[in-house]
Amino acid sequence: MNKQTTIRWVAKPIVFTLALIPLAWIVWRIVTGDVGTGLNANPVETVNRYLGDWALRFILITLCITPLVKIFNWTTAIRFRRMLGLFAFFYATLHLSNYIIADQFFNWTDIWADIVKRVYITIGMATFAVLLALAVTSPKAAIRKMGAKRWRLLHRSIYVAALGGVFHYWMMVKADLSGPIIHAAILAILLGYRLMKARNKPTISPDRTARRSTKEQTT
Repeated sequence: MNKQTTIRWVAKPIVFTLALIPLAWIVWRIVTGDVGTGLNANPVETVNRYLGDWALRFILITLCITPLVKIFNWTTAIRFRRMLGLFAFFYATLHLSNYIIADQFFNWTDIWADIVKRVYITIGMATFAVLLALAVTSPKAAIRKMGAKRWRLLHRSIYVAALGGVFHYWMMVKADLSGPIIHAAILAILLGYRLMKARNKPTISPDRTARRSTKEQTT
């Protein structure tokens, strides 16, 4: 079995299954009626926050792929980036669906009022819109249709989604800020690493560019 076959038929199914464990865990807690210990007096809110937490975590996990490749030369990790990004969208969709169905009971008037009046919900909705755009354009066909340059530019908005997710989390929590602080610190490290690499990236001088252009024209 070669490397590509192993990744496709062994590694990816394992990662896929592991990514579903958070969902399986919360479903199990709900089905067994465990609402007095792990879940607080408002189980709908707790489930909603749990799903939102995992959406943000998968965004951060997705952003970890590039440092893993650059620092440890683990190029295989790139093969899992799309899947992990889609799981971020998956949990964000469950988070939003739980809010609309279990919390608001499809009361679109109240939902709209929340979006307008509560800043953290406004940011959350905007973040979900970004994740939706990334999910829709994730297939390879979208790259061909949009062009690689525009596709890469769009998918850099995952940084916007990560910042939006952290701010949404931070503004939603009223008491214990340890969770938002931890997620914000991880995001700061990931963004700081990218800024550092961008600053240290070697640039090509105009003279060198001109010489390269002349060489290309003469060959």
